[in-house]
Amino acid sequence: MDLLLSITIFVAFGAVFVFLNLAVGALIRPKVPNPEKSACYECGEPSIGSSWVQFDLRFYIVALVYLIFDVEVALFYPWAVAYGSAINEPTAAAAFQLRQVAIVDMLFFFGVLLVGFAYLWRFGYLDWVRSAATTSFKADYRPGLDLSREARIDRPI
Repeated sequence: MDLLLSITIFVAFGAVFVFLNLAVGALIRPKVPNPEKSACYECGEPSIGSSWVQFDLRFYIVALVYLIFDVEVALFYPWAVAYGSAINEPTAAAAFQLRQVAIVDMLFFFGVLLVGFAYLWRFGYLDWVRSAATTSFKADYRPGLDLSREARIDRPI
């Protein structure tokens, strides 16, 4: 009970501290709104157009593929430890049986990942530059685009 009470007191003090600082900051800070403060800040560059842009799905797919294969490598370690410790089994038959099960499990695991990799490769999800024939999004390119005029639609230059 003492542990639960101390955890509750710690969480309560933490929440009060955070919300008290937020409230004091909201009351004390100056409120001087202007269009410059309301503009989106992105690396010091003036924003061009709307912030509602279509995100290229290839970034997401590459990140997911990396995550999947990274986790696969992390799961190879416990398998290798179990496979290597099979030598310490009391009988040779038990060690051989444990190694057979371990290798079948890992081959199945690796096979499922290879099927997923082949699917991604077959349908072109791993191609960074796709041809215009396979892409539904067509970029609207205008030569001679003046970025200074595009950046400030609300103010004439």
